[in-house]
Amino acid sequence: MLSFAFICALFVHVSHLQHQLDQYKTRLNDYDIIQRPGMHVLQLKGDRAVEEKPELQYSLQKFQNIHPESVNNSAKHRKMILVYNRVPKTGSESIMLLLRDLAARNNFAFYKDRARMVEHVTLNESELENELQLIDSFQPPAVYVRHVCYINFTTFNKTQPLYINMVRDPVERVISWYHYVRASWYIVNRQKNFPKMPPPSVPWLRKDFETCVLNRDVECRYTEGTKVPGFAQLTHFFCGQENECRKFNTQAALQKAKENVERYYSVVGVLEELNVTLAVLEHYIPRFFRGARDLYWGEIKRFSKVNRNAFKPSIPERIKEMVRKNFTREIEFYKFCKRRLYKQYAALKLEA
Repeated sequence: MLSFAFICALFVHVSHLQHQLDQYKTRLNDYDIIQRPGMHVLQLKGDRAVEEKPELQYSLQKFQNIHPESVNNSAKHRKMILVYNRVPKTGSESIMLLLRDLAARNNFAFYKDRARMVEHVTLNESELENELQLIDSFQPPAVYVRHVCYINFTTFNKTQPLYINMVRDPVERVISWYHYVRASWYIVNRQKNFPKMPPPSVPWLRKDFETCVLNRDVECRYTEGTKVPGFAQLTHFFCGQENECRKFNTQAALQKAKENVERYYSVVGVLEELNVTLAVLEHYIPRFFRGARDLYWGEIKRFSKVNRNAFKPSIPERIKEMVRKNFTREIEFYKFCKRRLYKQYAALKLEA
């Protein structure tokens, strides 16, 4: 049961959010729901969207001589186990739902980690051993989904699975996370799932992102070399389980994350370039993603509404620029992943 005090606090919070919504947001129509960066809609037919070819930010001419095999790690793996160590607030709920639907169509098993009161993405020795045994026990073909940092199976004498993930503009991602954990529906679900978890305070709920940044609150400080809260570090998920990977915006974490992506990730998609991402996933990992684009675009309203936070206010550009100054290497990694995705797309020569 939710306490009376918590319900009152939540009511105050929802009222405040509604006020923000009236200030910052106009009512969404059907076109707004599906219009995102990287999605170029021709027309709507009921719940189905027909998309244009993506407008590429990188010229395909730069990558015209690339052969698909040279940018395809999938062929190097012998065991058809796909690990999606999903980064929060990168469209991972939609991709996870897509994989769940594709499992029935493409005949593979789908496994998702259980919800936890405290999400541990860096595992201790016992947790790591359990995770390795669990994934290694799956009968191929299978997909496993969890918020967890990259694990190198070869260091434990186990067969390396296929890896995929998604990225997003790092600053937009932390802003999204900041408001996501303050959303009323998220808080209610957490309290229902974990009744012993203490409810958040009203001051914390009502604190806006701009104030958090300007006051240099711990939650919005993003200091280089520290361990930042709230999954703010994108590179952590790709760098791995080592302690150096947990240090924010460092050269060591950046370099290791890049190396792991190049060596072990079949595809790292980009939320802002979803058309390109789905095309690359479908062509480079067809065993799991065959038919992904038709399925996604055929039921666009269902997929695009997953975890959508209608109460997220707009943030002034000057505040975003302040935060970006602390995200230099995180942004470099994001751009690295985007360029790699476009190389993979260009190698397919789908524009020809």
